[in-house]
Amino acid sequence: MGFIAFLKTQFIVHLLIGFVFVVSGLIINFIQLCTLVLWPINKQLYRRVNCRLAYSLWSQLVMLLEWWSGTECTLFSDEATVKTFGKEHVIIILNHNFEIDFLCGWTMTERFGVLGSSKVLAKRELLYVPLIGWTWYFLEIVFCKRKWEEDRDTVIEGLKRLSDYPEYMWFLLYCEGTRFTETKHRISMEVAESKGLPKLKYHLLPRTKGFTTAVQCLRGTVSAVYDVTLNFRGNKNPSLLGILYGKKYEADMCVRRFPLEDIPQDEKEAANWLHKLYQEKDALQEMYNQEGIFPGKQFKPPRRPWTLLNFLFWATVLLSPLFTFGFGVFASGSPLLILAFLGLVGAASFGVRRLIGVTEIEKGSSYGNQEFKKKE
Repeated sequence: MGFIAFLKTQFIVHLLIGFVFVVSGLIINFIQLCTLVLWPINKQLYRRVNCRLAYSLWSQLVMLLEWWSGTECTLFSDEATVKTFGKEHVIIILNHNFEIDFLCGWTMTERFGVLGSSKVLAKRELLYVPLIGWTWYFLEIVFCKRKWEEDRDTVIEGLKRLSDYPEYMWFLLYCEGTRFTETKHRISMEVAESKGLPKLKYHLLPRTKGFTTAVQCLRGTVSAVYDVTLNFRGNKNPSLLGILYGKKYEADMCVRRFPLEDIPQDEKEAANWLHKLYQEKDALQEMYNQEGIFPGKQFKPPRRPWTLLNFLFWATVLLSPLFTFGFGVFASGSPLLILAFLGLVGAASFGVRRLIGVTEIEKGSSYGNQEFKKKE
């Protein structure tokens, strides 16, 4: 094991990375709070500023994937589709099977210049997660409780508010509603059977309300739907903790572009279109598991230096005073100060671990198990 590889496995290094992310995130959130005065004066300027502030935070996670772990992402698509990346408003449909699927999506948005303006239909619980939810709030992310009767008006209002967004945005939808687990899959397929829908092997039954509403509300703004099917070579199941330890993964993403005018305007027909799409996604995953490759031409968009430079900037600004302070505490010889400092370090460690825990599959929501509970 080389020295750099050894450093990547050390807890103190992880703690310093977490410190930079958390403290820079709090600073960014405070600046975002200050930008609220711009909203009534110049809404579009407010949006542009917050896109760049969000980029400064999210790109630190992308840096971990691209530069720290060296994970490679390969696209399988066609040249005409790739040429549109970063040049239009789109809806992204991504399978939700892995802990870092969002991070693989983010690395693609970064490489095509839309990381700061990327959007998602997110569960409302995330609004209250420090850094993540707070940053999304200022980005006008649409939050939902995943109860359509309560969400309908909020979701429609939030989507329509994005109709004049000044930067190209990629709006991510996890149509399955929750991450794939064997229990949720079994329940989902029972529901599919009861509704007379074809069963899926690698996906949960898609929830159509969010998709049909997004298409309806963003029609005229969004140009296309990108269907993205993600998998990892070697049958790997990567985690954010693995990325933090410097583990390298190879992600493959099959991207298909569907012009929005090809998607039916009728809600029922659009829902049927989505079900058919997931049958095709299932076939793509079957092909990948058998042949280890997706159809289409391979593209490897080069990583850009900005994520690394951004992290180095924050590390320089924040770690220098931290080291100076820590040295002063221990040099003082005061047991009280030293214990307080170690307590702060412990609290920071706990906070970083909790943030990582948000992405872990086994700690995911119980959404998708509701029908199971009802049956029991």
